[in-house]
Amino acid sequence: MLQFPRGSANLTYRVQFGDTHLVVRRPPFGVVAAGSHDMGREYRVLSRLHRVYDRAPRALLHCTDVEVIGAEFFVSEYREGVVVWDHVPAAISTDVEASRRVGLAVVDALADLHQADPAACDLADLGRPDGYLGRQLSGWQRRWDAVADLSELRDADTTRHDMARLGEWLLANEPRSQRAGFVHNDFKIDNCQFRPGDPDRVHSVFDWDMATTGDPLCDFGTLLNYWPDASLPQDHPERFIAASATRDLELPTRAEVVERYAAISDLDLSQIAWYEAFGCWKTAVILQQLYARHLRGEGTDPRMRQRGEMVAPWPFAPCTSSVPEPRPELRNPWM
Repeated sequence: MLQFPRGSANLTYRVQFGDTHLVVRRPPFGVVAAGSHDMGREYRVLSRLHRVYDRAPRALLHCTDVEVIGAEFFVSEYREGVVVWDHVPAAISTDVEASRRVGLAVVDALADLHQADPAACDLADLGRPDGYLGRQLSGWQRRWDAVADLSELRDADTTRHDMARLGEWLLANEPRSQRAGFVHNDFKIDNCQFRPGDPDRVHSVFDWDMATTGDPLCDFGTLLNYWPDASLPQDHPERFIAASATRDLELPTRAEVVERYAAISDLDLSQIAWYEAFGCWKTAVILQQLYARHLRGEGTDPRMRQRGEMVAPWPFAPCTSSVPEPRPELRNPWM
């Protein structure tokens, strides 16, 4: 049995029986946030989604008996391929445009997921699309409140203030969802896998434990939040929105990403700035949760402290108005 490296939360292993390779997924050790690391949900999604979305690895078995390996887990098919992190491996492509091709393939994979019909694979009841955005805002606010004070890092008071301000702005400017669709909830380049020699199509997408049905643009906002934009100056506040292993890739610009997604999707992207801000806020909460796990001694991975160091104020002054911008003048709340 081999453990896959890099992951920050759920533990993933490759097991072998003769010539058969399988993947085993279980939650992390220690206390986990309510509703997260849901192996039952991930199994349910992956045991059906492959029917309409071939980038989803097929799940084969779900076990709730914690006596077997110490936690609930599920087993899925193993797909051979390559994950892109800080560079495009030569196994995928040596083309000078490889990073760009990989980036566009990731956008295509997300847009295709959002066009898939949940009812066509018996997942129409996976989530509760009505009121989805409101529940997301209140749920992530509760998660932040649970870990906000667990900090020994610099500028903690300013960080808490800025997180509260952004939460208020998101609530005051909540858009109306256009339609329901699949929401992966952590869609990013390093959750995608490519076949050797093919940088133009994502072969597999991983980490489905938070998947649901709701507003698909939440996924796109999260992807933009992770997306580095090398076309911006080094000191531009939006060059890197959130820390990402892929920040050194020569990817398409965010404007090109939005254009590519729009060419496939039937969704109106006029308020995508709200979804990107929500993705940034949610990512900060997740990083603080990982840091809280470090403070509680629930693991030995040194990266968990580094996750907390990423939750810090912008290196420039946020807006000083105490009242969030009203609709329809939706804009970046920090500019």
